Amino acid sequence: MNHSHRKVLHALFSHPVSANIDPKHVLAVFEDLGAEVAHGGHGALKVTLNGRTHGFHDTRHSLSKQEVGEMRKFLAEAGIDPARDYPL
Repeated sequence: MNHSHRKVLHALFSHPVSANIDPKHVLAVFEDLGAEVAHGGHGALKVTLNGRTHGFHDTRHSLSKQEVGEMRKFLAEAGIDPARDYPL
């Protein structure tokens, strides 16, 4: 995982929750982690990682705090710990 992807991953888990994360960068991080990303109809994204699947809204704007929280929870449930697995 390159340095910019690590920064995005750590931003997803930062406190307070960041609301200034580009969704394109998050998708690149998901793919770098080995996730399968499928674009569905009506702006839906289906992400599968380590046996966990979650649906997200495919957005073009910066992620809201709620969206960041959902992604953080999904990654944690999939066993991703940026501090342990991908230190800066």
